[in-house]
Amino acid sequence: MKIPDFRKKQTREGFENVSELRQDLISKEWVVIATGRSKRPGAFAKGKREKFEQPISECPFEDPQASGNGEPLLIYYSDKRKRVKGAKKIIKEWSLQVIGNKYPIFGPGDCSETFKEGPYTLMDGSGFHEVIITRDHEKHIALLSLKKVEEIIKAYQERYLNLMEHKCVNYISIFYNHGKESGASLSHPHSQLIAIPILPSDIKRSLRGAKQHYEDHKRCAHCAMLKWEKEEKRVIFQNEYFIVYAPFVPRVSFELRVYPRKHQPNFEKIKPNEIKYLAEALKTALYKLNKGLKDPAYNFFFHTAPCDGKDYSYYHWHIEILPRTNIWAGIELGTGIEVSSIEPEQVAKFLRKIK
Repeated sequence: MKIPDFRKKQTREGFENVSELRQDLISKEWVVIATGRSKRPGAFAKGKREKFEQPISECPFEDPQASGNGEPLLIYYSDKRKRVKGAKKIIKEWSLQVIGNKYPIFGPGDCSETFKEGPYTLMDGSGFHEVIITRDHEKHIALLSLKKVEEIIKAYQERYLNLMEHKCVNYISIFYNHGKESGASLSHPHSQLIAIPILPSDIKRSLRGAKQHYEDHKRCAHCAMLKWEKEEKRVIFQNEYFIVYAPFVPRVSFELRVYPRKHQPNFEKIKPNEIKYLAEALKTALYKLNKGLKDPAYNFFFHTAPCDGKDYSYYHWHIEILPRTNIWAGIELGTGIEVSSIEPEQVAKFLRKIK
């Protein structure tokens, strides 16, 4: 059955619609597409943005070990070599390294026991908090070569596989903050990984909604969304294995998502020959945002099935990219209903044109 095109202006009893409420298929949460205050795509590109960049001389990630960080947990080398200052020794230049976060949110602890304090439940913040650092001080993922982005994906997978069997790890979150508004405290490009004993509430909601949809319809909710998104032309880019689109129910203006085209619950099971395709999809999505919105701040994160040994075959892993185009105000804080001032259909049309 053809769904009515509610994106067209409609009237009821002489009143013109000023917004649409759209419900997410999985979370069941509502968002508002405020068509009455709709903006042109180019309006989201800030004319003059203060560049968030700290001097190389003050950057702790230029030489992480000299800045007091521990030895690399993982290190990749480039083909370049350099001479160590004040010595004759020549060493290979590192291209990427993973270190333990110097100021971790999670660390050593006992994950096997919870405690009560009055009506509340507590447990140790046990787990791991790591930083994935790329060598170039200025080039974030949108500006890196495809080979370098592949290297980042490989590092994500390698660290994930290394940590997932630990007794205090039931979920691993990989995320990236770009720009001051995203919460990044350092301008040097880096990703972060946390491995924790609990399932975060957002992940629980996502899993619960995906499972309910599967039980009701005997099919993956994410696969159903992908099929419909392709038909409705919200797709921005796709290759043999991955697809990038502007979701029908965006949490923020210009939200993008990257999905494997074939059903797969677990990111860590991505095959070696698929990594370059994921790198291409992620880089393309970020490059189009970077160019179209003049280098906006953004966050991206992986949503993947937990590594707690349970069956999540109904889930479909993906990456969510959230540009910092919205500022939460009274309606968002008071109701939890998020407001977007541009339709995702217009977002997709705008970004598809960017080369």
